[in-house]
Parts: sequence; structure tokens; C-alpha cells
Amino acid sequence: MGQALARAKQGTSTTGSASGKLEYNSVNEQLLNSIIRFIEGYSAKHPDEAKVIFKSALVWETDLQPSDFADDNYEKSGVELISKEKTKDDVPLLRMRPRGEKYEISVMTTEQAETVLRVAGDKKMREVRACCEATKDPMANMLGDRFANVDGEYMSTYRYMDEIMKEGSCEETDEKKAALKLLLHLQAFDNDMLNQLIKQMEQNIRLTPNDVENKVAILKKYCGEDEEKFVLEKLAYNENHNTVFSNGCRAPPWRQFHGDIAYIDVKPYDCDDLLVTASTSGYYCTEGMDKDSNQLKFERVGDIYRDLDVLLRDKSPKFAEMIDKQDFALHIEERDPNYIDTAADLDVDHDGETTARDQQHSRLQQYTDDPQKPQQKGTKSQKKKKLEPSLKWKNLGLEDRDVDKEETGKAAKKADSPGRRRLRHRISRQKTPLDVEDSFSESSTESEEEEEAPDRRNEANSDLPSEYWQIQKLVKYLKGGNQTATIIALCSMRDFNLAQETCQLAIRDVGGLEVLINLLDTTDIKCQIGSLKILKEISKNTQIRRSIADLGGLQTMVNILEDENKELKCLAAETIANVAKFRRARRTVRQHKGIKRLVGLLDCGASVTSKEVTKEMEKDIDVARCGALALWSCSKSTKNKQAMRKAGAIPLLARLLKSQHEDMLIPVVGTLQECASESSYRLAIRTEGMIEDLVENLKSSENQELQMHCASAVFKCAEEQETRDLVRQHGGLDPLAKLLTNKDNKELLAAATGAIWKCAISPENVLRFQELKAIDLLVNLLNDQPEEVLVNVVGALGECARDPPNRMAIRKSGGIPPLVNLLTGTNQALLVNVTKAVGQCAEEPDNMVIIDKLDGVRLLWSLLKNQNPDVQASAAWAICPCIENAKEAGEMVRSFVGGLELIVGLLKSEHREVLASVCAAIANIAKDEENLAVITDHGVVPMLARLTNTVDDRLRQHLAEAIARCCSWGNNRVAFGQAKAVAPLVKYLKSTDDAVHRSTARALFQLSKDPDNCITMHEAGVVKPLMEMVGASDEVLQEAAAGCIGNIRRLALANEKAKFS
Repeated sequence: MGQALARAKQGTSTTGSASGKLEYNSVNEQLLNSIIRFIEGYSAKHPDEAKVIFKSALVWETDLQPSDFADDNYEKSGVELISKEKTKDDVPLLRMRPRGEKYEISVMTTEQAETVLRVAGDKKMREVRACCEATKDPMANMLGDRFANVDGEYMSTYRYMDEIMKEGSCEETDEKKAALKLLLHLQAFDNDMLNQLIKQMEQNIRLTPNDVENKVAILKKYCGEDEEKFVLEKLAYNENHNTVFSNGCRAPPWRQFHGDIAYIDVKPYDCDDLLVTASTSGYYCTEGMDKDSNQLKFERVGDIYRDLDVLLRDKSPKFAEMIDKQDFALHIEERDPNYIDTAADLDVDHDGETTARDQQHSRLQQYTDDPQKPQQKGTKSQKKKKLEPSLKWKNLGLEDRDVDKEETGKAAKKADSPGRRRLRHRISRQKTPLDVEDSFSESSTESEEEEEAPDRRNEANSDLPSEYWQIQKLVKYLKGGNQTATIIALCSMRDFNLAQETCQLAIRDVGGLEVLINLLDTTDIKCQIGSLKILKEISKNTQIRRSIADLGGLQTMVNILEDENKELKCLAAETIANVAKFRRARRTVRQHKGIKRLVGLLDCGASVTSKEVTKEMEKDIDVARCGALALWSCSKSTKNKQAMRKAGAIPLLARLLKSQHEDMLIPVVGTLQECASESSYRLAIRTEGMIEDLVENLKSSENQELQMHCASAVFKCAEEQETRDLVRQHGGLDPLAKLLTNKDNKELLAAATGAIWKCAISPENVLRFQELKAIDLLVNLLNDQPEEVLVNVVGALGECARDPPNRMAIRKSGGIPPLVNLLTGTNQALLVNVTKAVGQCAEEPDNMVIIDKLDGVRLLWSLLKNQNPDVQASAAWAICPCIENAKEAGEMVRSFVGGLELIVGLLKSEHREVLASVCAAIANIAKDEENLAVITDHGVVPMLARLTNTVDDRLRQHLAEAIARCCSWGNNRVAFGQAKAVAPLVKYLKSTDDAVHRSTARALFQLSKDPDNCITMHEAGVVKPLMEMVGASDEVLQEAAAGCIGNIRRLALANEKAKFS
């Protein structure tokens, strides 16, 4: 609260004579809310730190009254209210004294500050604002002047830690340690607030006329009549407002006052024409032109978008589809007007003539020009705008190709000159947008695509090691030497440490990659092997592998896979495995029939399972291993997985899985676990008997990488009940539980916990985990683990907690507090799992006491505000057992300010799971009469009635239960009838779900107490199905059905009696 609050105050204005008042704006409101969230619940999470006594009290003018503090912990002392808890100097930790017409309050601990906020209720924002305005530097008040907010180097924390370390163990040291922890918490919170302020500032960045001009200029290049090649049919400035004013705006001056910059006419292929207004706040659509007056209608229609691309993507699916297909080289970057091209200056000789590099630059520039328009030299537009070549071409080492024409000429005389000509053709040809392969047409199981590393060309030649220059000399021999010199140069090059980045980039910078790839087209086996050995080593570099793909090396290596030489095939497959780490390379392998050829390498006959292995068999096994490595890299693409399956990879992988060689098993299992994300592969893995082999490798192998891939494969395959049973039957649960002790290997731990989570879905597996004491091991992993491990650990505990004995085991192992603490996280998958786990634990009354004490129910309720519907639904489900098992549940629910309004508002959600969970929660809330009255005032009846036409049985069950509970207050029965909720409920009786029948019968019984509802039910044909349900074995259903029929019958008798009286 030091830097963040200081920065916020600097951005405020002073009103009248009161200096330092916080403005009422969104930034300050966000900051104050963050402070409230930090203080609330702090004493539950950090009890020792919350009791740390401040160096000087936080004092401010409050709107509270002494009568608000009805707790026994406070007492009156004359006109003052003081706390019974005091410091060593007999100073009360909280003091409230009169100050004019109001009161002044002072607090000495974070715990007392939390009490003030709890007492303030819905006025807590006002109290925090007053405290911040009255306190110049909260950190100095709380911890002393040594921690005051100062500019420059901040060493106070380190000096304080040094003091604590030098002192012995005593009471004063313990107090200092608690103060240090409080300081660290405050600093972490301060950083979070600063980050929020930065994000808020980023969102307030406004558009300028120059931004609009640049965006329109770029999009114009992709406009045309051919919808197969362009993204838009037309995009231009509105002809009625096309005058450019001195400030760069095209909007008339009176509209510039409102922030308008320009008006853009857009004609997409698949929707109506759009008239887009570019304003300082963003882009938005308007109603268009008024046909009568031919004037522009300036009123906004719809949302404001920060970028024109985003607006067009939202309005035109065709645009969204086509813009993703544009080649990377076509994205034009404009230079700043003040930009000085130092590279161009360096490329000019002293006599003023341009060098070969300058000529190469001009040739490359055509790749960034509009492919549909001829280049126009000397035009006015080109004087204004200078185009740059795509930075990706700089990685290819093309700039040095023309430096030594004589050496290049010698190299061209080598035996593979036809291959070199093909290579030059591949580089030089220009592509239209849709000639380029669709870069985003396939999905990948990778969480992120490998990003391109920055180009690291060495500028200071004096800093380069000698190896750099030696390798460059060898590359020149490769270019100009004969066959013998080429082989000697390749062998000499391999003597260097090719794993070193300097050596790798030295080969690229002098154009060595082109030569090495060119050697693959020769007929000399030694040259090919030498070249591939070098390429295999250097292709581990991100920049190198992209350059290999750009130069067409993958196509040549795919062709080599059909060569008879086994060593050559191994090297080609291993190099492909290194290069195919990014999407475009994987697609290239597939499109040149590389998947089928790689699958063919897996067929090594009986060599893999033979006990006596000959040298020829060893070669076959090595070929299969290299093929599996390449397929492992390629299998990250969905389309490649399909191609592998069609090529017959599954039975071959199943055979290789029985191998005893770990170096073979790792790529095979790695490929299987990548492919297991597809349902067809999961079925094949189960039916081909691979689960048994995976479990066997978990048991017998000591290789942690192999164990990790096996556990990951089980994790993905255990979605199906049959697979979970097979894992148990083959004894796979025991080694998985054993792996939980490997806390140092996080990847292995994540895979093992994931497999345990999915296997625990089956109750039979949970029983085995109980015997293995896996619950205790899982609870021990709830602290100090990465989120990918925590998601799986909490998921496994949630599944295990469905069994009552395990809920007790989690409590005894101390698992409830860390689970509740995880409710404050931000990871969405983790929140879904932890809310489920807490909800299952809350089924046990003893667990619920701990959860309530840790403020867990409040945290669950706050998650209902989360934007993720899965988190909302999981939190609502968890709230249900909390209300059922909490003591004084009604009072607890009412204590949440705005909580009831929040949960009723979720009935407007469009997600069925959210609606079902909220209905279940409302059914529990409505058990308390006061809470039922409150939610009725919030409009729960019409919202529930609106949902009655659903066909989802789960939602029907809880909706009917909620309606039954809500009928017991006031005129709600009549209101449900007026909202036409009765007739749809009768249709629920046709469901095949007994739970739906039970809750529906209860709702109908409650509704039948109103005569009009009885008439509606009878007309809807409720009597016949209810008569059948009177004979059901479920007593609750029997009584509800009979009661409803009885009410209908009594109404009929009353009518008959009235008719004859």
C-alpha cells in the first residue's frame, strides 16, 4: 500500500481546502476494492501477522457509531469506545472518540482494521477511502519510518532481515519475524495493485489519426473482388467526409469535439455494408446514411472495439476466416518518420556506390509489397511510406549470398547443380496470399506454439570467438571445393562443438545452411551423411530449424526416408524430429507424404521383441526409434494424428511398446500420449492391449522420463470407464501412488497426479487408493507446488472425497485449510476443482466447521462473480452442502452483503450447468424464511418461472425443487401460476428420471394449494401420471403425488358443493 497508494494520490485532485482527496473514478475504486479484499479474511489466513501492533495508529474520521460495536471485546470508557485488547504500553488496539459531530477511530492492528470493515458492512468503501485520505504513508504508520515510501534504492527490508538473523531466539525476535511477514505481504499486495493500475492505464490509451491512417492503409491492400484471395470487397473513407484537416482528422470539427477521427465505409463479402466511426475511444458502427437528407447518422450502434480488425472479425465471419490465412511476409510495418536506417548507411561504399547487399535488399522488398499490384517507383505514396522486408527473411542468411560471386560460381559447378537451381527457385518465387499454406488451419495439442526467437546477429566482430571465423572458412571450402574437399570440410566442421550457439549461427550467417541442404540432393552417400549429422545437431536451435524449413530442407529429408541406406534414414528422421517443433514444419512433412514414410520406418519386424539381436536387427531397431522420434514431434498436430492413424501407425506402435529398450520406449510412449487426446486413439490403445504395457513400464522402469510419459498416457486415456478398470486390474494404481513421493520432478508429479485424478472417478479405484494411503500423500502436495500439479491434486481429492471416510481422512491430514486457501487463486481449472473438493468436504459437519471458521463459504460465494461459467457452477454446487451442514446457515447467508442478490442474478445465465447449480443453491437458501423473503423481493419467482420450459432433466430436478421451496412464502404460489410456470411442470412427469419425478411432485403439491393452479394442472393432464406415482416405492414421491391429487379433489368437491347449495 506504499507505492500504489502514493501513485493514486498523485493522480487525484484537491477539492476546496481538503487536500489529498481521492477522486471518484474507476481507478481509485478498483484500488480501494483491492484494499478491502486484502484486509477481509487476512486474520484467518495469517493470524500471527494480523496481531502485529503498528508503530503508530491508523487514524481517520468515521461514519460509524460506538453502538455499532456490540461485541464483548469492546467497552465504554467515558465518551470513548476502546477495545479490551491493549498493547504492552496499555494503549487500546482500537479507540473511537468524538470529533465534532462525528467520531475519530484509530486502529493498531490489521485484525482490528478487519473488524472495522466487518462492522461497517456496506459502508466499508467509505471507511477505507477516509483512512487512505487521512494516512499519507500507511507503510510508515504500520511498520515504522524505516519502511516509509521513498524514491531510489530500497534496502530497508534486507537490513531488517539481517537484524533478525543476527539476533537469537527470543520473544522480540518472534515479533520481528511476524512484522517481517506482514511487510512481505504488504509489498506483494502493493505490487499487485501497481500491476492493476498499469493495466488500467493501458486500457485508457486512445487512438490517434495516424493510427487510423495506418490501419486503413494496411487493410486496403487486402481488398478486392475475388473473395478467394481477399478479406474484404471494399474499404475506403466515407466520400462525404474525406477532407483531411491539419490535425489529421477527417471528421468535421464539430464532431472532433466528440472524439470522432474519421468515417470508414466497409463492404464485406458475407454481410451488409458497414459504416464505421473511428474515434479516440475506438471503432464502432453507426446507422449509416440518412436516405432523405443524405447526411451521416452519428449515433453509435453496438459496442466499441479497440481495433478495427476486432470489429470486422465480429461482424464478418468471412473476414475472420480469411485474415488468418494471410502470409506473414505480407504484414507491413511502417517506420517512424524520425527513423534513421543505419543499416542502409553501412551498406554504402565510400565512393557512394551501393553494394551487393543493397541490391539484395531491394530484391527482398518485393515480398512485402501488395502481391496484386505492380510496383510503382517514385510515386507520392512511396515517398510517404517506406516498406521493410519481413524480419523472417533476415534469419535465412540471404544477405551474404552475393558477397563472393567468384566462390558462388565455383560452388555452382558442383555435381548437384540441378538441386541448387531448384533451391533458388523455391526462395525467389513470390506468393499470393492464398498460395501460402494455411498457417492456422489445424489445431495443436501444444498449449503454445514455439515462438520465433529474436535474430541474434553479432555486431561487434571483435567479441566473436575464433571458432566463428574458422567455421566460416570451412563453409567457403564447402562452397568452392571438390568432392574430397567437401567431405574433409564436413568432417572438420563436426570437430567443433555444434551444440554451441555461436557455431550454429556461424554456419547460418555465411550461407552454410543452403550448402548443407543442397548436399542432400547429391548422390554421394558420404556427403549426405556428413551434412545430415551437422544438420541434426544445429537444428536444435530455434532460428536454425525455421531457416531449414524456409529453405525447403524438410522436403529433401522426407525424400531421403525412402533411401535404402539405414543410417541415412535414421539421420533424416532425427533431423525431422528436431525441425518439426513448429506448426508450419509439421504441415510441410504431412503435405509431402512424410507421415506415411515415417510410419513405414516403425516396421522393424520381430527385431524389437527378439532376444538375440544381430547387427542388422540393431539397425532396424534404430530406424524405428528415429521414426518414432519424428512422429512424436509431428503428432502435436491434429491432422497429423489422423494421417498417422490412416497410415497404420497404431498396431506398429503397439508392437514397439513391448520393446525392452528404453530409448525406443520413450518416443513411442511420447507419441501415444500425444495422440491420446483423440478418442479414436484412446479406443485403439485400450483394444490393442497397450494399457497393460503402459502399466508394466510404470512398474518396472526406473527411468523417470518414461514413467512420466506412461502416466501422462494413462491420464488422457482414463476418461473412459473401461480404461480405468484395466489400469486397476493390471495393478497400475500402486506405481501411480508410489510416484507421488517424487516431489522434485514436477513434470512426473503432474502426470502421476493427473492419472490418479482420472482413475479416482471410479469408486473401485478410490478404495484401492484408500488402502495405499494416497490421500495423505495428495494432501502433502497441496503446498509449494506449481499450478499444473495443484489442478490434478485437488481434482483427485475432489473425486476421493465423494466417499465419506476420505472426507475424514482429508481433515485429519490437515487438508481443509490449504484447500480453502486455494479458493483465492486465479487459475480457472484449479478453481473448478478446488470448489468441487471443498463442496465434497463440506458434506461432513466436522469439516464444515473448519471451512466456516476459515471464511470458506464467503470465498465460495465470491467466486459466483467469476466470469467463467464452469467456476460459477462449481462454486454454486459447493455452496449447497455448506448451507445444509452449517450451524445457523440462514444467518450466515444473510451476512454476505449482496450475496442473495448475486445468486438470484445468476438465474439470467445462459449456461445450463450454472442454472442447475444455482437452482439447487436457491432450494437450500429458501429453507430459511427470512432469506426466502429477501430472494422473493429480488424477483426469484419470475426468473424461476422463465426456466420451466427446459428439457434438461438435471435442471428440471433442481428447478422444481427450488419452486417447491419458494412456494412457502407469501403469495409465491399465486405468482408462479400467473407467470405460467404450472403447465410446463406437468410435462416433467413424462421424464424417465425418478429424481425429476420426486422434485416435480413436491412442487406440484405446493402449487396445488392455490385453486387456480389446481385448475391449470387438471387441464394439463396431471391426474393420470400422478395416480401412477402414488404406487411408487419412493415414499416422498408417494406423499407428494397423493397430496397434489387430494388438493385437486377437494377443489372439485367444493365446486360441486357450491353448485348444489
